Amino acid sequence: MADFYELLGVDRGADETTIKKAYRKLARELHPDANPDDPTAEAKFKEVAEAYEVLSDPAKRANYDRFGSAQGPGGFGGGGDPFGGGGLGDLFDAFFNVGGQGGQGGGPQRGVDLEVVAYLDLEDTVEGAAKDVTVRTAVACETCDASGAAPGAEISTCGECQGHGQVRQVRQSILGQMVTTSACPRCAGEGRIISDPCGECAGEGRKVEDRTYTVDIPAGVSHGSTLRLTGRGAVGQRGATPGDLYVEIRVNQHPVFVRDGDNLLAELHVAMTQAALGATVPFDAIDGPIEISVPPGSQSGQKFTVRERGVPKLRGRGRGALELRLVVDTPTKLTEADVELLQQFAAQRGEEVSPPDEGFFSKIKSAFNG
Repeated sequence: MADFYELLGVDRGADETTIKKAYRKLARELHPDANPDDPTAEAKFKEVAEAYEVLSDPAKRANYDRFGSAQGPGGFGGGGDPFGGGGLGDLFDAFFNVGGQGGQGGGPQRGVDLEVVAYLDLEDTVEGAAKDVTVRTAVACETCDASGAAPGAEISTCGECQGHGQVRQVRQSILGQMVTTSACPRCAGEGRIISDPCGECAGEGRKVEDRTYTVDIPAGVSHGSTLRLTGRGAVGQRGATPGDLYVEIRVNQHPVFVRDGDNLLAELHVAMTQAALGATVPFDAIDGPIEISVPPGSQSGQKFTVRERGVPKLRGRGRGALELRLVVDTPTKLTEADVELLQQFAAQRGEEVSPPDEGFFSKIKSAFNG
């Protein structure tokens, strides 16, 4: 038996929220309806669902951690089956419609949820934006109007399950008599029989196409967050309710600013003379130019905070701050006159500096004469 923690991709000390998030992500990825060409998808989905069923229950998880079984020592988790041979798979088939089988009550089931990634610039998270995302999804077949039946075809109630989409079986187990429910083999859980399926969608009532949706990005959204578009997922079979579309937000790295919560961090570069004598320095904030007053004698590393010039708060009013770290730039391109002035300045302050060499002035002269 595979390790449940490894199946979900979480550490053994993961909390309930982490486990639930990992399960939801894997369930959407591995659902058989989202992987019609993968014959192993159903088995993988069941394994992940079983792992979550155990790890999300504190008592079962404690037993699993101690004994490797949700039932504890001598329980059924190590190899026995308390469900009379059907196992957890029968339960997941009934509740999640795995493999297209009818759920409780039969009939077409809700379409699966889908995921797509939207890439944003940092400016988009400050101002908000409208972004187009394209996803390959199941859409309603227009030829049969999502019914799955060809024009003029007869649709009748399944005689084996009487339209319920399910049949019941009685099994003997060590716990006694168990009643299990499974999809009707004749109508595949649909509860009806179509005499002539639609040729365009092979009776599915849906077909796969690329669809583009416009996503309204709210100001203040952050990297890694997820937006949900209700009803924009894959449509279910034969006109059933569509799933949802989850849009994961990824923010591109900015060349100037770094986001820290609702604050923006950046460097403010000033000349040596401006730091020594003080100056009013222009700075291009992410939403427009501002001016920063640098007092005389400012040092590298000194911080300046400009309130309400960061990222808007997603839940609440106002904005974060713009935090600037001062960087004093030492001049590197000096003329001969510049060097002489700096030499005089150093001498006046009693500061020892390296004497100018002929090679330095020769390079300067060559640059001007060349």
